[in-house]
Amino acid sequence: MTQKHITWQAIISLMMALCLTPVAMAQLKPGATAPAFNAPAALAGNTFTFSLVETLKTGPVVVYFYPKAFTSGCSIEANLFAQATEDFQALGATVIGVSGDDIETLKKFSLGPCGGKFAVAADLDRTTMKAYQATLFFSSEMASRISYVVTPDLKIFFTHASLSPDQHVSSTLAAVKRWREQTK
Repeated sequence: MTQKHITWQAIISLMMALCLTPVAMAQLKPGATAPAFNAPAALAGNTFTFSLVETLKTGPVVVYFYPKAFTSGCSIEANLFAQATEDFQALGATVIGVSGDDIETLKKFSLGPCGGKFAVAADLDRTTMKAYQATLFFSSEMASRISYVVTPDLKIFFTHASLSPDQHVSSTLAAVKRWREQTK
């Protein structure tokens, strides 16, 4: 092997490692104060202004960030959250998805993969994504796939970061259940 070949092999290996672990690099930790935010949102095709502080008055909020509406992973995750909405509601929790998509796209997404079950919010200026350390490491224009359980005292109770959409719902639902048990 030539020196040039080894160098390219090392570069490719490093790039692959970075691509497989981007989400774990930065995230808010449990116990941190959750950044309060207001954002234009859509639920079942209807728009409104979502307020984290107002919503927390009724119980914990699952704030989940996703890269782009209507992509395969984001549609899978939204569908899973939609299927579990009643379980979250039974625990007094609210789910809100956040992405950099515009509100017109989110109106359609809230009817489609979200099934009209939970709201999705537009973060066009990316301030909420940045405050939650939820931007992709290689593009601050897109959200990473990261979910937070925020408690009524505006604290992060649980964080789940994974590019795979499969475990976000089950892990945040389990965290909400743990929080409920601790507050009894």
